[in-house]
Amino acid sequence: MISQGNLFLLRLNACVCGSLGAIGHLAIFAFTLAAVMIAPATRLPWAAGICLLVALLVYPRVFRRLMRLRFLVMVILLALPPVFLVGEADRSLAGIPYSLEGLQSGMQIALRIIVVLVAIQGLTGSVDIASVAGLLERAGLRGLGFSMGVALNLLPALQQSALNAWRSLWMRGGFRKKRRRGLRLLAVTVIAGALNRAEEIALAAEARAFSPDRARSLPVKIGRLDWVATAAGFLFILGLILVP
Repeated sequence: MISQGNLFLLRLNACVCGSLGAIGHLAIFAFTLAAVMIAPATRLPWAAGICLLVALLVYPRVFRRLMRLRFLVMVILLALPPVFLVGEADRSLAGIPYSLEGLQSGMQIALRIIVVLVAIQGLTGSVDIASVAGLLERAGLRGLGFSMGVALNLLPALQQSALNAWRSLWMRGGFRKKRRRGLRLLAVTVIAGALNRAEEIALAAEARAFSPDRARSLPVKIGRLDWVATAAGFLFILGLILVP
């Protein structure tokens, strides 16, 4: 049974997401990245907390997808090296020496990684490639929208190609003895397959007389809160820069 608090959050999320267009989502993404990158160490928790609260309001489902064991393990592995490599070892845990300065650096890295991944997942789950391509075309970046479409179109094919190559090498015993050679063959196979797929798409577009100069601008969804989100993002970044 859904509680009153969860019901209120769901209604608020539906209202906000319905009022945001491509510009609003891109503004949230850009200002979130800028905030966690330029925020000093003393204000990073506050900046990251505000960004995560906004993401929780606009993209609540992202947290369910990211709060998985493999995601947490990845964040820990990326944030763990500074604990032992940065600064002098002035602390110990179960006989393992570590640095307090390195621990603080690792926590900052983990916080930045979480915020960036939440922003990326929120953007890709809320804005389709046609809207992004339309914005780029309207900004005068002819052909860049098509290039982004090709790149994103390659992701599923690249994943399937990598999986097929891995299974083929595994069944042929490519990883039993010479594992490094097998990994090199896997990388070459995946890259070659991706390049062939990209070439096929480019040739198909050329056969249909596609030209970036004559491409029509794609429609862009504009929401009521787009400029509000953009202005709020500017004020947030200015506050991080100007407030001592």
